[in-house]
Amino acid sequence: MDELYTIAEDHDGLFTSKEARSLGIQDSVLVRLAQRGRLERVSRGVYRIAHYPADKFAQYREAVLWAQASHHGPECIALSHETALLLYGISDLNPSRVHLTVPKSARFRRERPAWVTIHRADLTEKELGLYEGIPVTTVSRSILDVVSTTHRTDVARQVITEALRDGLLNSDQAKELRKLIKSSEDSHSPSTRRKETGHESAIR
Repeated sequence: MDELYTIAEDHDGLFTSKEARSLGIQDSVLVRLAQRGRLERVSRGVYRIAHYPADKFAQYREAVLWAQASHHGPECIALSHETALLLYGISDLNPSRVHLTVPKSARFRRERPAWVTIHRADLTEKELGLYEGIPVTTVSRSILDVVSTTHRTDVARQVITEALRDGLLNSDQAKELRKLIKSSEDSHSPSTRRKETGHESAIR
């Protein structure tokens, strides 16, 4: 248990069976400890030390650990979209699911928890950061992701204002994001779609 505490303390009591195996602790040992009430199995491949005080980020850590435990390959896995904005404290959105972005090539051996939504993209180092030790997409990337999946440009503009006020974006970054959002609005406007439809009809 002392060894398990060592690897779990950075994740609020959570650890993966993969991490345990790296210390020479086999899965059968984890199963016995869970049966005795020393551990709690929170999802396939992810355990929590029983009675370890959980914080408000526990579910986010669990989601990331599940993905890391289930996937072999590059670990560019991060909280993203609405979940990332909520973590940064710059959005009133409160998604019912935890949003994760994983590599396009990721294949998971374990069943996805029902409360996790998976997005696929090959994130670069510049698009990744850490929040309370949890991998998360940057503010800029998170805003653009929300726009691309929801087309809620009104929300994105409000988030940019909040991020600028809190020092999470500088004025140049905010200006560039607003430009990209305006471009997204134009591309999804009814007049643009009518022009595109007319153009397609003319071609046919």
